[in-house]
Parts: sequence; structure tokens; C-alpha cells
Amino acid sequence: MPAALAEPAAPRPVAGTGWGAIRPLLLRLHFYAGVFVGPFLLIAALTGIAYVWTPQLEQAVYADELHVPAAAGALALDRQVAIARAEVPDGAVTGVRPGPTATDTTQVVFTRPGLAPSYYYTVFVDPHTGAVRGALETYGSGQALPLRGWIDTLHRSLHLGDFGRLYSELAASWLWVVTLAGVVLWLGRRRSARRAQGRRRLLNRHGTVGLSVAAALLFLSATGLTWSLHAGANITDLRSSWNWTTPSVTAAAPATAGDVGWQTAREATARAGLADPVEIRPPSGAGESYVVQQVGRTWPEKQDAMTVDPGTGRVTGTLRFADYPLAAKLSRWGIDAHMGLLFGVANQIVLTVVGIAVVCLVCWGYRMWWLRRPARGGARFGRPPGRGAWRRVPGRVLAPVLVTGAVLAWFLPVFGVSLLAFLAVDVVLGLRRREVPR
Repeated sequence: MPAALAEPAAPRPVAGTGWGAIRPLLLRLHFYAGVFVGPFLLIAALTGIAYVWTPQLEQAVYADELHVPAAAGALALDRQVAIARAEVPDGAVTGVRPGPTATDTTQVVFTRPGLAPSYYYTVFVDPHTGAVRGALETYGSGQALPLRGWIDTLHRSLHLGDFGRLYSELAASWLWVVTLAGVVLWLGRRRSARRAQGRRRLLNRHGTVGLSVAAALLFLSATGLTWSLHAGANITDLRSSWNWTTPSVTAAAPATAGDVGWQTAREATARAGLADPVEIRPPSGAGESYVVQQVGRTWPEKQDAMTVDPGTGRVTGTLRFADYPLAAKLSRWGIDAHMGLLFGVANQIVLTVVGIAVVCLVCWGYRMWWLRRPARGGARFGRPPGRGAWRRVPGRVLAPVLVTGAVLAWFLPVFGVSLLAFLAVDVVLGLRRREVPR
């Protein structure tokens, strides 16, 4: 550990019931969490900024696959699917996304042997001529093309698999803690009539910017945890127990002979009011329907779904997004907003500003730590806040804090393990300070 973390003498235990007793504990928590989690927050912010602009990057990099010259008329979807099947003889079609405009290709999505989990193989077909414009591996339900998929994996796991996902879970698990502690410290600070200079001016800037983006940081922390490896599983179980899951349309259909095909299924749902863009999923077996699901993520209500009987071509079921439970709607909106999809460019700009703010907050935090270096002694880093802060907190306040911390540590395992690591480091530093010759 750096010599700068050898701390000043612990303050004497002081009885207190108010802010003066709690502030040192929050200050120490904010400091240690910021120092050790700051690099992970920095990486998450920079890769997140890159990710939110991937829709525009995809349009530029994959223009040949995504777009065609406008022309009158289009081949039937069944013919387009047959052309795509010829390109992927070892694949099975899992969905078709017709081009929503005359300048968009039709995307025929396959599973095939050798693909990683959640990856697909997509063939892009010119709907006017039937020419194959290209074929690419795509990722997830959002049909992320290779560039977006690569940046997504970088943001989520640094391309290190499940082990790498611990980095993003660590960042999301501590972001809300650092934010709330910082907000409370800033609102409870002492005002000075003097003009701020040096480190105090930097502290004012740090606090003002942090307070300005605090709500957004809490939102990103909460939504980010839903994708995490360990806390995400607990959140999923909690949503299931409270019946907060997202509903799905029933695909069961009467067992009838024949198959009306992709084109008829889409035309039936279009007449019933299901607007583009959509994905059509084929029947998974006998007694199953076509499922036509809206896939637009820019506007909150574009999530309706319908089923079509493959024998008759009739719409047999409808699930409107307006009928989703409130929790399911909030979950959908939260995920889309976190990804920069909801409301398009406006969402992207907001997330970019927040990401830049996180970068500045982390860098200013380290700068303030640097400026706390003792004037003498040649220390390379600044001093942390003094030890013994927990002894100044009244028992009736400390007890519920400890209980709450234990519950959170169980529900957010990465937070809990890292908190124990922080406490272990704190103990080691305390022992080291006692051993320093006087």
C-alpha cells in the first residue's frame, strides 16, 4: 500500500447524535469507494459513451447490408426467406425482420452450429430484387451487428467472459453508494463566504457536477445491476416473486393443416394495426402460431405483439404494451433508456453528458486526493480521512446501518465481497499505522 495511506491519529470517540457524528463515516466511505472503484467507473463511462452512439456507427459501417436503393414493389417475404435459406443450408430460421422502408433490407435471422450463446447469423436481402446484400453474425434480441456487439461486450465484460462481468457489476454496485454519500456530504457541507481557491475550488466543482447528475447516476446504477451476473439473478428472482415479469403473447394455436407463410402472417397483423418495425417468428412446432412482435425501441409504446394461425392466416391473439403491468413498462423503459435507445438522439446526448461528467468526477476526485499530500515527508499521495469514524456514530444509528449493509451485501454479492475487502484494507492500514515508529 502507498505510504500516503498511513493515516493521522484516530479521533477520540465523541458522543454525538447529529450530522457531526455521521459525516466522518460517510466521508471515509466516499473516499475509499471513490479511490478503489474509480478506475472501473471510468472504464464503464468511456465504453458506455462509445456504445450509445453505435446505432449511427452501424448505419455508416454496414450501409451496404442495411440499405438498398428505393424501388417500387417488393418480393413476397416467403421468396426472400427462400433466397436466404439457400445461403445458409445448415441454419434454421428464427425470425424475419422486413425492411420498414423502401430503402431497408429484409433481415432473415438464423441459428446455426458453432455460434456462441445469444449470437445469430443474419442474411440481408434486397426486398426489391432478391439480391443478397451480405451476411453477418448478430447479437441478442436487438440484432446488434458486429461492431455494436463488440463494443457492448467491451462495456459489459471487457471481453473476459463471466470473470470480466465482475468489473461492470462492481461499478454498478458501488455507483449508487458513492453517489448518495457524495450528495449527503455536499448538501451538509459548511458554506464559506470566502472565494474558493485551489483544492476547495476543485471540491466545489466536483460537488456541483456530482449533484447535477446524481439522479442519472442512481438510474444507471439500478438499471445496470439488472444485467449483472450475480445481483441480476437476485433481481430476476425478486421480480418473479412479485409478479413483475414481462408478459408474452400465447403462441398456442389449433392444430390445422397447411402454412399460410410469412407474407400472409405479416399482412394479417398489418391490417390489425401492428406497425413496423416488426420481427416475425415462425411456429416452433405443431399447434404453434406465427408471432409478430414490434421491435421499435425509440418510442415507449412500440412493443405490441400478435399471433397468427398458420393454417388460416387469422390473428388469434394480441398483446398490447398498454396492457403491460406498470413494473414491466418501467423495466422496458429503463433498459431502453440505459442503452440510449429511448427517444433516440436526445437520450444519446443525455447519456454522453452524464458519461463525461463521470469521467470528470473521477479525475477531479483523484486530483483532490493528490492535493491532500502532506507538505513535508515526500508522500506521493494525499492523506485519507482520519480513522475511527464509526466510533462516533451513536449505537441506535449504527445498528440499523450495519443491518442494512448486511442485507445489501447479501442481495448484491459483489458489493458485499468488495465491502469486506475495503474493511480488511482499513484494518491493515490501522495496524500498519500503529507499527510506525514514533
